[in-house]
Amino acid sequence: MERYYNVGKIVNTHGVKGEVRVIPITDFEERFTPGNQLLFFKDDHDENPETLTVKSHRKHKQFELLTFESMDNINDVERFKGGILKISESDLHDLDEDEFYYHEIIGCDVYNTEGELVGKVKEILQPGANDVWVVQRKGKKDALIPYIEPVVKSVDVQNKRITIEEMEGLLD
Repeated sequence: MERYYNVGKIVNTHGVKGEVRVIPITDFEERFTPGNQLLFFKDDHDENPETLTVKSHRKHKQFELLTFESMDNINDVERFKGGILKISESDLHDLDEDEFYYHEIIGCDVYNTEGELVGKVKEILQPGANDVWVVQRKGKKDALIPYIEPVVKSVDVQNKRITIEEMEGLLD
């Protein structure tokens, strides 16, 4: 069975000429390059995605604004609101060393350098200069772990294990 990966969530339309507002869920802005194909899923249970070809792309605030081939007005794209844009597994790029896809990190167990379990990565935030991993902990509030070299010591996606150096105040 083919696997698909999220690259954006359509949150609304924009204007009347068939543009949609997308919150990106990817570091690869080229996913939205005109001519590229994306798969539209109404929801996570949709088994018949619709293939869309990007016609235009521009940035506006924190959104990516996209239009699609053969969809030139708001009535054509209104139905996309709330849906997810995905790519197939075969469209994933090869990454450099120390680069990871979100789906490889989410679900990993996080340990400190003493080997104690801290929690499990449940989400990745992109607030600015570096990603922040949200680690769900038992009986405690979530920890925010910046993906920076002094903190993240090792990432083993095969074994779903991450080791971090606990800096003062990091897990308070």
